[in-house]
Amino acid sequence: MTYRDIRVIGDPVLRTVCSPIEEITPGIHQLVEDLLETVNEDGRAGLAANQIGQTYRAFSWNIEGKRGYILNPVIVELSEEEYQDGEEGCLSVPGLWYPCERAWYAKAEGIDLNGEKVVLEGEEIWARLIQHEVDHLDGHIYIDRLQRKYRKAALKEMSERGI
Repeated sequence: MTYRDIRVIGDPVLRTVCSPIEEITPGIHQLVEDLLETVNEDGRAGLAANQIGQTYRAFSWNIEGKRGYILNPVIVELSEEEYQDGEEGCLSVPGLWYPCERAWYAKAEGIDLNGEKVVLEGEEIWARLIQHEVDHLDGHIYIDRLQRKYRKAALKEMSERGI
């Protein structure tokens, strides 16, 4: 396992749409180990592959004492009527927290290293995690989803901090 550096906003890899994993190779095993090692730190909820410079559809999580990963995640269900508007942050945008509207419930499906189906679903923080990490894999960062006034404030704060 290798602890990997987190890529920060401005790095083009964060705006890259990640490729599906076609074959489970030793390299993919290493990627999963690296994702799990790197997310295993206090204050880290999730980590997408492109945040450590890899453009594969994979992410890991570390929430409420539960760690895991999913390959080729696809969001298959979101609550359509219930939303949450809590503060959200991102390892790739260090130190910035802004209200970001997300669906209250989310469900994603993917696979594990054995090609077995993985279902990840939940409400509140789990739903936020799923949506946030899949956004990363689609080349989006949470500030893209902020309401105009918050996005403007975030961009100003990033500029002032040299991020």
